[in-house]
Amino acid sequence: MSYEALIKRIKADVESIVPDCVEITGVDFEGPVVVIKTKNLDEFVYDSNLVRKLAQGLKRRVAIRPHSSLVKDVNEAYEIIKRLIPEEAEITDVAFNHDSNEVTIEALSPGLAIGKHGSNLNEIKKGTGWAPIVVRTPPIESKSVKDIRQYLKDPDVTVKRKSFLKKTGRRIFRDIPDDENWVRTTSLGGYREVGRSCHLLTTRNSKILIDIGVNVGSQSHPSPYLQMSEAQPFESIDAIVLTHAHLDHSGLVPLMYKYGYDGPIYCTAPTRDIMALLQLDFIKVAVAEGKRPPYESKHVQDEILHTIPIKYNETTDIAPDIRLTMHNAGHILGSASPHFHIGDGLYNIAYSGDIKFERTWLFNSATNKFPRLEALVMESTYGGRRDFQPTRKEAATQMKDVMKRTLSKGGKVLVPVFAVGRSQEVMIVLEKQMKNGQIPKAPIYLDGMIWEATAIHTAYPEFLNNQLRTQIFQRNENPFLSEFFHKVQSRDMRDKIIHDVEPCVVLATSGMLNGGPVMEYLKYWGSDAKNTLVFVGYQAEGTLGRKIQKGMKELIVSEKGKPRAVSLKVSAETVDGFSGHSDRKQLINYISTMDPKPNRIIIHHGDEMKEMDLASSLHRKYGITTSIPMNLETIRLR
Repeated sequence: MSYEALIKRIKADVESIVPDCVEITGVDFEGPVVVIKTKNLDEFVYDSNLVRKLAQGLKRRVAIRPHSSLVKDVNEAYEIIKRLIPEEAEITDVAFNHDSNEVTIEALSPGLAIGKHGSNLNEIKKGTGWAPIVVRTPPIESKSVKDIRQYLKDPDVTVKRKSFLKKTGRRIFRDIPDDENWVRTTSLGGYREVGRSCHLLTTRNSKILIDIGVNVGSQSHPSPYLQMSEAQPFESIDAIVLTHAHLDHSGLVPLMYKYGYDGPIYCTAPTRDIMALLQLDFIKVAVAEGKRPPYESKHVQDEILHTIPIKYNETTDIAPDIRLTMHNAGHILGSASPHFHIGDGLYNIAYSGDIKFERTWLFNSATNKFPRLEALVMESTYGGRRDFQPTRKEAATQMKDVMKRTLSKGGKVLVPVFAVGRSQEVMIVLEKQMKNGQIPKAPIYLDGMIWEATAIHTAYPEFLNNQLRTQIFQRNENPFLSEFFHKVQSRDMRDKIIHDVEPCVVLATSGMLNGGPVMEYLKYWGSDAKNTLVFVGYQAEGTLGRKIQKGMKELIVSEKGKPRAVSLKVSAETVDGFSGHSDRKQLINYISTMDPKPNRIIIHHGDEMKEMDLASSLHRKYGITTSIPMNLETIRLR
């Protein structure tokens, strides 16, 4: 069936579902969404179930847009919106998109802006003709979120994005032959290793890339095998699907746009924002080190323009024979395990991404319940037989003891952290312990990208765990807004903190002491035995953090261009249990409670021995076929 014939058929289907009084003036695809235009917007306002009926009848995502004759002047519409939305919602911005007849309303309290059961939105539709979209204004201003939203509001960008969405819709719903189909997965990176994760899912009709990471610690093999014939040319790829924002999973996505890819990226909205932050920092670090970055900031902008954010549990067509559903992975903000439904019930495969199968201070436990599942590609970072971590409760107790001991004697606590995930977990723990009087009250300073990453967390509280959401939404208690936290805004402020005699806590990047502002604090505090250096994350072999863990007692630093030796008398403590990865026990439990269990498990994202150990254990315990492919291997699944 041609695209035009498909549109004609869908319009007929729409007209058969809506009441006879509803005039449908146009039907088109924008990406995976069926856009329906009508002159009878009131009917959709009065019948709140009508859109749901259309989505169920068409088996596709649906958006209702008003005919241009219904849309009021921008100034008049703005006054109506201001009148309909209560002041308590605290609107911070209203932006009108003339190409889609949508109006984006930013508010500090989006729930109040939306109204009970969407009542305010319905009134706005009825009163202005504009289709309202409400987004949260971060209570901590995020430059990343602000810049991305402003970029997407730019008139030139909105025109480009509309053209891209129409093109993507035509590609998704293109005609394909009714013939034998097959399913294959190819390992392009991150197999029998950690870093540069990349998978290629291929059917007779489609190609999907899942993750395109970079191994920042490797000089010889930092990139996935994107040059292989299976992935070439880039124009043949239908979509990129991202599990989460860490650079070892998303670091080389902008490279695709540098070399000709112009298709969509599917991920959650937080993943889009955080990966842009990390990628721009990746460019900055490369330049600072005298290296040529693999792409430029304009390619990050291309990535943002082409990203189609989707929510957890929202099923989306991404290719003629593939539907995608994202499930919570529990790893970092917005992390997901993509599930692919291929063909008309032909095959189902999920890629775990990085998972945490335990409820943490930030996130709900990773989802392991799927409608159908024949194969699972699963991470194994801590899959070795000796890889057991303390519980979150045990980690909090150990952190409390370290903080209490150091702060009580007037010392300072330095915590090297990764900006995303680990930092916010430590913040939650320290805020609660200080508020409850379990540890002495002291300022907690955030240095490096931590403040910006935390600001992005405040923009998406709906992605946090149930308890945190209740605390934020119902009790109006956002721990990230605590008076204990202070942003280090300048070098002068950092110097003042360093030389202040009062006890304090500093969370600073980088997490493995391989550069960043954390080194400034260590340079001056490392020689004082009253102070404590607390490791909460994995320290890779060869890094300064790992050397200090092993007992290194002298640090050579640069001061005014000259080397200076620092005698390390600081107490070095390791508090395990903050990891965003599942340990051995949690990985086993992830499979033991999975419903349904897959017929095949493909192991990746782990050292070779850990992968082999986990694969053999799962096979023995559950009788499931397991594989540990090397990079560049292809497995036919169907």
